[in-house]
Amino acid sequence: MKDYLKGVGIWGQRHYEHLKATKPSVIGVMRMNGNLIPYLQSVDEQADEMCFQLVKQLAKQEGVTEELKRRDQMAWVGAMNSIRDRVNEIVLNEIVLA
Repeated sequence: MKDYLKGVGIWGQRHYEHLKATKPSVIGVMRMNGNLIPYLQSVDEQADEMCFQLVKQLAKQEGVTEELKRRDQMAWVGAMNSIRDRVNEIVLNEIVLA
């Protein structure tokens, strides 16, 4: 991780890499204005919140419950991994690469 990205989570760092590849001048302007890190932290917070809400929502819709976890832990782990993978893809496309 770059020293100047300390305090920025993984989603903010991914967004930074996306901006660096697609809009490097935006990074320069934001850095000069002193709002790059707060912006990236905000993106990270939005992405984390979206992840949390979507995982909760999909788990409920798909019946991935604590009861399933007690009854069949491997099935629960597989279902949660599938949900997290889909949620990560959604967040990547909706927030990070937007």
